[in-house]
Parts: sequence; structure tokens; C-alpha cells
Amino acid sequence: MQSANILLQPGVMPRLLQGLWVTIWLAAVSVALSVPVGLVTGWLMTLRNPVIRVIMRIYLDFIRIMPQLALLFIAFYGLARAWNWNLDATGACVFVFVLWGGAELGDLVRGALESIPAIQYESSYMLGLSNWQTFTHVILPQAVRRLLPASVNLATRIVKTTSLATLLGVVEVIKVGQQIIDAHRFDYPAGTLWVYGVIFAMYFVVCWPLSMAARYLEKRWANE
Repeated sequence: MQSANILLQPGVMPRLLQGLWVTIWLAAVSVALSVPVGLVTGWLMTLRNPVIRVIMRIYLDFIRIMPQLALLFIAFYGLARAWNWNLDATGACVFVFVLWGGAELGDLVRGALESIPAIQYESSYMLGLSNWQTFTHVILPQAVRRLLPASVNLATRIVKTTSLATLLGVVEVIKVGQQIIDAHRFDYPAGTLWVYGVIFAMYFVVCWPLSMAARYLEKRWANE
């Protein structure tokens, strides 16, 4: 238990909290930018234009097949240098997480829109609603109800995936934990368990409310 004293060393907990803030900021920005990308992607996937559908399918399959870590390396070490982008590690992470989150959300949007029965469209047209009115007042509210629980789960996945940012040198909570362990490896050789235990608790505090919110929405709307 003496190794737990590593958490009481000056600056340890403030540094971990600062790293957690970077993780939350990175996830929040990625989720926020993924929403418009996902909405547009999902809408494009429902169009009857075969060229657009093929492009969207290639985009979705590429993002799903390629590991997120490989995408990070391609963005940071490949595209940024090949095209002379002024892209730092944080920017590369946001870029990849938005591409990934937008693709996943787009597929959720597509599924939600296509799950609406055709009778909903036909009834709206019979009532004299235009295409835009039908979409915004009839189709979209129903799609959002089906989409939101899965979208919250996707946000949780993005939060956890931000841990990969440490491999590009982003000083988020995992990277801070590694630095603390390295700095105290002689004084507290068994302190690794306690540092990563605190990091686990931090991720739990961030992700658990999101998981509970998704479960609540699923149960509430399943009974309506």
C-alpha cells in the first residue's frame, strides 16, 4: 500500500486532472464536429444517385476497415507532410476522430432515415406538406429518437479512443500518467497500478453518465 503514496506526491493529481481536461476537450471537439459531418454523410447515403452512394460507401468502408491508429499515423506522418499542412498532433487527432466519428454517425443517420416507413412520407404528402416540411416536421423527429441512443454510445467510444492520441505525443491523461510513472519509477516502482487505477476512475466518471443516458433513452422510447 505504500506505493499508493505516489498519488500524494506534489503535482500528481493536478497534472492528472489537467490531462483529463485535454482528453475531454479533444473528445468534445471531435464529437461536436462529427455531428454535422455525420448528418450530411447520412443524408447523402440515402440519395438515389449511384455515384454519391458509391463514394459514401467507399468512405465508410475505408474508415471502418482501417484501424484508428493507422489513420492517425497516415494523417500526422503522411498527409500533413506530403501536402505541407501545418498540422500538429492535436489537429491530426481531431481530423481523424471527426472523419471516423462522422462516418459512424453517418451510417447511424442513414439507418434511422431508412427505417421510417414509407407510409409516413405518403401521409405527409397527402396532407399537402412539401418535401422539406415532410423531412423537418415528420421524418427527422422520428429519426432523431431512433438515432440518439446509438449516437450517445458513439460519443462514449470517441472519448475512449482519444487515448490513442498519446502515441502522437498529445499530453492527455494517459500520457501524463506515463510521465508520472517514469518520474517516480525508482521511488515507487509499484505505483503504476495506482496511477492507472486513477486514470480508469477518471474515464469511468466521464463515460458512465453517457452510457446511462443512452440506456435511459433506449428504455424510454422503446416503451412509447
